[in-house]
Amino acid sequence: MKEQENKMVYLLPNLMTAGNLFFGFTAILNIFEGTIRRTAESGDWTQYYQFSLYCIIGAFVCDMLDGRLARLGGTESPFGREFDSLADIVSFGIAPALLMFKIVLSEMPNRIGWVIAFIYLACGALRLARFNVLSANPDKKGLKEFTGFPIPAAAGVIASITLTLLHLYEQEREIGAWKYFLAALMLFLSYMMFSKFRYPSFKALDWRAQMSVPRLLVYVVVIGVVIIFYRYALAALFAGYLFYGFVRPYVSKRWRADFDDAEEEGE
Repeated sequence: MKEQENKMVYLLPNLMTAGNLFFGFTAILNIFEGTIRRTAESGDWTQYYQFSLYCIIGAFVCDMLDGRLARLGGTESPFGREFDSLADIVSFGIAPALLMFKIVLSEMPNRIGWVIAFIYLACGALRLARFNVLSANPDKKGLKEFTGFPIPAAAGVIASITLTLLHLYEQEREIGAWKYFLAALMLFLSYMMFSKFRYPSFKALDWRAQMSVPRLLVYVVVIGVVIIFYRYALAALFAGYLFYGFVRPYVSKRWRADFDDAEEEGE
């Protein structure tokens, strides 16, 4: 009977992970469709690239929900952790690398774009492998914070900034010199994913979390701003999380605990 239970998987968390994988797969399909139409100069091919960026953001939302649903029901499992990593490498590794290659990196000489895209993908895969090893460790501190910039957030940075640039240069259908910035950003994120900088996981922020009314109002305002000005606010939000890792060691323990709900003992 026990062996039969071990073969079962939990529905809701893994359904969210499947949604993550679905969005990643849909993003890749739209990247290819946009490339075909761009080559044939048929119609507005930029809309396919933009939709693939939305899919990456959708995958990020599903990735946030699957772990919270698992912890809410006490259904975290090794199967879910491995399934989540496989979905992440598609949605946040292959999809962003392929998209950036098609939009900007393919224009670089001597196949430098290939190298940059692969470095990002390889560092993302190594980041996920290291995370799985740390998650299997009995020390639960890894649940409170990430070591290295998480790959879903790295994909969020790329997707949100690229979405903003495509919107700003919608008439030209080209982002000009910004392509070099995006290439440099991919290399920087590749380094950050495998760095020693620590980031809050916000895993304590789930459906049962309790907070003060002023803090709740702050979250409501932030969510409202992101929804209304999503083309710009998403980029600011992801970039802010990226640079928070640099200033976090210098923030007072009280403010740090209020912001990321991290355990400060032993640091």
